[in-house]
Amino acid sequence: MPDPKIILVIPTYNEAENLPRLVSALLLLKTPNLHLLIVDDNSPDGTGGIADDLAGAHPDGVAVLHREQKLGLGRAYLHGFRVALEMGADVVGEMDADFSHPVEKVPELVETLKSCDIALGSRYIKGGSLDEGWPVWRKMLSVFGNIYARTILRLPPRDVTGGFRLYRRETLLGMPLERVRSNGYIFQVEMLYLAHLCGFRAQEVPFHFADRKWGESKMSFWIQREAALRVWQVWWAYRDLRRRPPTR
Repeated sequence: MPDPKIILVIPTYNEAENLPRLVSALLLLKTPNLHLLIVDDNSPDGTGGIADDLAGAHPDGVAVLHREQKLGLGRAYLHGFRVALEMGADVVGEMDADFSHPVEKVPELVETLKSCDIALGSRYIKGGSLDEGWPVWRKMLSVFGNIYARTILRLPPRDVTGGFRLYRRETLLGMPLERVRSNGYIFQVEMLYLAHLCGFRAQEVPFHFADRKWGESKMSFWIQREAALRVWQVWWAYRDLRRRPPTR
């Protein structure tokens, strides 16, 4: 059997310092049939042009999707997912461009996906961890946000807010993605909740979440606070799916 076509969707906004390093590190993995789809939201620091140069240097491994303005993380991922599926991806992944998700864990996620529907990078199972340099408030808010969302939505995984994941093609095609409305960091929670309601199973892989070394972080107390508050909107939006058995 041929190796499955894997497309990692990588949203970027002002990641000029990180993107060349990340692309180089991913391509050096030598993971069979691995491709990168960079989704740039018209970054003012020139990330889009750098992405084009990388695609020109690696035409078989890198593609770029340009968007006219910054429209949010959720919209970027959904657009990227649709394009990846149109490109014939058997596996569609997502990861940050700032090295907070360890490149060396990608092959383990690929292997894990052979026995589940979603391979989920996890900071909150044995072997997973958060950056030691994070302030206490940020660690506490992250842990609380996960427990809060898991409890309200009754989700089995321990890490439901992370964005280091691989989906089977059939998983994304089996989810009504047109219903997804979240556009910030709550997008990750909504995607996992929708997959759960559709009967898909996630398996977690531990990883160490490192803070970025280059560029400025886009995370803040208010972004995480907003994500926690929007969990109830996600719960209410899918009340019809909770009333009927999973589709698989």
